[in-house]
Amino acid sequence: MDRGKSSEDDSSVHLQIVELQRLSGAYGSSTTIFEPQGGIEKRDSSFAKSVNSPVPVVRAPEKKLTLFALRLAVLEKAATSLGTLGFIWATVVLLGGFAIVLDRTDFWFITVILLIEGTRIFSRSHELEWQHQATWSVADAGINSFRALRSSSHLIVETAKAIFSSLIAARKQSQLSISREVRGSSDGANTGNCDVQRKQNRTWRSSEVPILPYGQWFFLSRNISKLLYWLQIASATTCVVLSLMKLIRHDYGEVEKGDTDKRNRKTALFIFYSLALAEASLFLMEKAYWEWKVIYRKLLDEVNNECELGPSGMISIRRFFYDAYSKCVYGSIFDGLKMDMVTFGMDLLASSSPDEKLIGVRILHQFATNDRFSDDTLQKIGTNIEVMDRLIEILNWKDPQEEEIRRSAAEILSKLAGKKQNSLRVAGIPGAMESISSLLQTNRTYSIAADEIGEKQIVFDHANYAFWQFNHLGLLILKKLARDHDNCGKIGNTRGLLPKIIDFTHAEERLLKDENAAASQILTVKRSLQLVKMLTSTTGATGRQLRKEISEIVFTISNIRDILRHGEKHPMLQKLGIEILTGLALEEEATEKIGGTGGVLKELLNIFFNQETLNPVRTAAGEALAMLALESKSNCHRILKLKVIERLVQALEVPSLRVNAARIVRNLCAYEGGDCFKQLQGITTSAPTVLEAIMTGQGKFQEVMVGLAAEVFKYMTGEESRIMFERAGILEADLANKMVQILKTYEHPRIKVPRIRRFAIELAIWMMRENASNVRVFRDLGLESELEAVLETTAQIESFNIFSGTVGLSRHSTTIHSLVETALKLLAVE
Repeated sequence: MDRGKSSEDDSSVHLQIVELQRLSGAYGSSTTIFEPQGGIEKRDSSFAKSVNSPVPVVRAPEKKLTLFALRLAVLEKAATSLGTLGFIWATVVLLGGFAIVLDRTDFWFITVILLIEGTRIFSRSHELEWQHQATWSVADAGINSFRALRSSSHLIVETAKAIFSSLIAARKQSQLSISREVRGSSDGANTGNCDVQRKQNRTWRSSEVPILPYGQWFFLSRNISKLLYWLQIASATTCVVLSLMKLIRHDYGEVEKGDTDKRNRKTALFIFYSLALAEASLFLMEKAYWEWKVIYRKLLDEVNNECELGPSGMISIRRFFYDAYSKCVYGSIFDGLKMDMVTFGMDLLASSSPDEKLIGVRILHQFATNDRFSDDTLQKIGTNIEVMDRLIEILNWKDPQEEEIRRSAAEILSKLAGKKQNSLRVAGIPGAMESISSLLQTNRTYSIAADEIGEKQIVFDHANYAFWQFNHLGLLILKKLARDHDNCGKIGNTRGLLPKIIDFTHAEERLLKDENAAASQILTVKRSLQLVKMLTSTTGATGRQLRKEISEIVFTISNIRDILRHGEKHPMLQKLGIEILTGLALEEEATEKIGGTGGVLKELLNIFFNQETLNPVRTAAGEALAMLALESKSNCHRILKLKVIERLVQALEVPSLRVNAARIVRNLCAYEGGDCFKQLQGITTSAPTVLEAIMTGQGKFQEVMVGLAAEVFKYMTGEESRIMFERAGILEADLANKMVQILKTYEHPRIKVPRIRRFAIELAIWMMRENASNVRVFRDLGLESELEAVLETTAQIESFNIFSGTVGLSRHSTTIHSLVETALKLLAVE
């Protein structure tokens, strides 16, 4: 048992590390606020990737249906054309010209053929309409499925069973309707609640309309299409039999010599019977082709499987096929080829029928979430403002009966928001943010609202409503929208939205420590933290306003503190919370609020020093502490009261911690002042480590150590500094040479180390002031020429401590020009 538990823990830690690495790559953790970032933010890289990635060409499965509909339409129109020609021939030539001289047999044969063909044409012209009506209801997916409808052509017994089942269902429906009416009259108060029960249907469902008051089981519209189908088959078969009988027998009556009225009768009758036979044969051929493709080759099932629409998808496939076939029959045979499932789904979504809306949203959802079809689908939806507006409107629906439609609409929008151009369109729709905000409603808040208005029944009936799914989708949509700077501003300006988001960052101790906690609850906290992190890292005036509003919400910092304190089992949540604090610390007021919230600094230090914590989390904690100590005397004082100087000095020797440890110590030295001079004197023991790091380090590590040295040496006397140089085994001349080499190496300011030249000059100034002999050393090394070169290449990035994107914050009190002038004056002293 212990071995199994250990295995599970190891796998859990491994997954956490992988997830943290993914987060680091996705949200740009390799760069920090201590250096400027590129103009194109890394969080937008996913947009560029989705645009530049090649899109494979995928053959649309529904093209098989539209081609099948076209072929059927060709046969149908050919048969109809022949039938029309035969009808004209019979009425104009035979019955009009030869009716008196026709044999009695031919007269009745022609009359019967015309009657049954007229019946078949009438049946055909209305069969599609009735079949189409039978597919309008999602409830008709069972007995009225396409296969059940078509298989009746093989087994009349099956049809009888279907009709008998319809009879029973109709009677039961009638009894239920009566009982409902009785209950409705006695419980009128309860039925009036539209949020609890299904809204009353004020229109007939076309598939359940009783055409006649008697025999309702037979004259339901969903059964009439079967009657018309069989009527056509019987008519065509009869026509073939009668025509063949006359063509085979050639019994057209005898023509006497000199009887001019009957001389063309035989030819005219032969043409008519041939036309009738050809028409009926084409029609039967069409039906045979229909049966072969649909029943035996299972074309509709094949397309449904390729579209991956699932069992309920047959309703969508049937409706699509009937529409395509109708277009081919009643219009041009090529009209059906212009149809596709996505456009069909968008048309149904705009319908006033709930069932049609459900069918439409199911189609769009499946195609939008399917990797093979998503790109094309999202492109079509994204360029149709009416459809996006409809999807946004659906987010406000609260009827439990419409839960699937609402959830599918939210999932489609979450996919749309993943592409930058579409995300801008979504956020640009009036009321979009308010609608998305409605997804963040929780069962708890809903219960409170219900109690206030005295509708306790609402809470009971909403017990199974999947609030958490909508919460996840709402947070996911907002997170994807927040990748764009303008959308972040809209999120902040939406009334009541920020408090809702912050509310989801709350995680109780029981949840964080529970090994069996529901994944959905942890996911909710994770997504809310990700969203808040993106908002706090927004640049410009929008970012300042967002950070101000977020920090003013009284639960923000305390919620994060709870995660830091109890979330050791969820390092990913801890890292996100720490990064939020780092982002908020860009604002001076927020910095003081964070430091003034009890336990936050202590928890950050505990995480930073805890060897069992994953390195990405410790690194984030170090950066947050460095930010909170930057130019904040009160926070520096609070950190020093925790008596962590010795541990910070030790952290300077830990490779994964030394950069941020150096930043923390430097800020403590620079901004605490003389109030805690004795405590800070303990930092002087780090001097040998710092000197060695300066001589051997490179890049960012070397930069922070040079900056730390310039502050640490201020707390030492000349004798103490000499001892530290001896202990480190480094001569002051060697350090002076290193400072000059740094200025030569970094001839121009670099983004990764924007302050290294400033720190090098500060350290050189201290060395020249502390030991006059160092002035000669620096003069011999050519420091003067290097300083003059610095004056020619200074840049704005050297004037700031931290950066928000490409905007510099926290300007240094002393300009680099002033530092250069001070150093040049010292060099001029003899």
